[in-house]
Amino acid sequence: MIINIGVVQFPGSNTERETFLAIQRANMNPLEILWNSDLELVQKCDGYIITGGFSYEDRSRAGVIASLEPIMDVLKNESKKGKPIFGICNGAQILVESGLVPGPSNNKTSIALADNKRIKDGSIVGTGYYNAWSKLKLSVPNNSNAFTRHLSEEEMINIPFAHAEGRFIIPEKLLEEMKTNHQTVFRYCDDDGGISEEFPTNPNGSIYNLAAVSNNYGNVLAMMPHPERTELGDKLFSSMKEYIETSVPMNEKKISYTPTEKTIANYEPHENSNVWIVDLIITDNEAVSVQNALQQRGFNVEVSKQTHWEISCSKNSTATLKQIDDSGELYNSNKEYLSNLPKEKKTISVLIRQKEDVHCQKKFDSLTQRFKIRDLLQLKRGVVWNITIKNANFSSIFNDILDTNILHNPLSHECFRIS
Repeated sequence: MIINIGVVQFPGSNTERETFLAIQRANMNPLEILWNSDLELVQKCDGYIITGGFSYEDRSRAGVIASLEPIMDVLKNESKKGKPIFGICNGAQILVESGLVPGPSNNKTSIALADNKRIKDGSIVGTGYYNAWSKLKLSVPNNSNAFTRHLSEEEMINIPFAHAEGRFIIPEKLLEEMKTNHQTVFRYCDDDGGISEEFPTNPNGSIYNLAAVSNNYGNVLAMMPHPERTELGDKLFSSMKEYIETSVPMNEKKISYTPTEKTIANYEPHENSNVWIVDLIITDNEAVSVQNALQQRGFNVEVSKQTHWEISCSKNSTATLKQIDDSGELYNSNKEYLSNLPKEKKTISVLIRQKEDVHCQKKFDSLTQRFKIRDLLQLKRGVVWNITIKNANFSSIFNDILDTNILHNPLSHECFRIS
């Protein structure tokens, strides 16, 4: 029996070679499946692996643009047939953004993968991209999903990871359901199997030390570390093979959690704060990618993007703002400049802020500690998305755009209407 595994790649994917080799070590046949492949070819595969990398350069948010491609609708249908789908690193981010994991009704996005936050002794000691080796402990019964059947109870595996947005954010109520459903598949642990929220045991600040979670049927797995990069991860691929060969039926575990409806407040800056709007001199490729993705989904829109800083000072704001400007910390004058919001009548401006912006905290620390700007009290950063809607009902189209989640993930971001 030849088992064909579709290796799903998007523009920016970069681990297809390692994935091919891991599939072959498990005596399965890898097939190259590009994001724009013939959809009938996609449907003929016995299972799928969505590779790691940086699909669409992580524009807007890691995995979100890829999650809106038509091929993901096909994978959603194939997952309902029981076919296994394994998303690794960027593939995991795509699965999360698509709603395939953890699998609430209608594939609503209900969890997030946010920026890394390395915590030691209660303090943030690092953020951003990080790569190393990690120990993972199996934290569910090995027969509860398609990918751990060849592992023993609480077995530990040592595999590498390399990511910038790997911190699982899950509402507490949903997390408890996922624990009960055996969806919290792998957790970061130390060499002795101990669980600690602190770095280096937990390399990214992920809730419950999560490194991999499954859907509620057990046939879809989102995993941030890279088992394909070492033979130490081969059991996941051989388990996938056995699952396909034996056609083991997976029982649905109900998820009662319902994501809260999106709410958009009107933006109100803090009293006595100053707002900087920053524009790019050069073409903003991130805005172009978001615009293209929305247009491909039938939205007749134009999209631009700006950076938003809200700066609160204690005393002479004019002098403090000049110090901040001279530092060059908040924008690069070689390619950026201070600007204003657009004034077009059919343009809606939306301010998106991370609920926990670790990068903004680093900027604040740099300004107050390195540049000794003592009068800076608070700094908030955001992205302004300007959506110009053409020839359509303004309000309904805007709500449909928000429903794609391309502008923000409600679990990790706040959304404000700004004027």
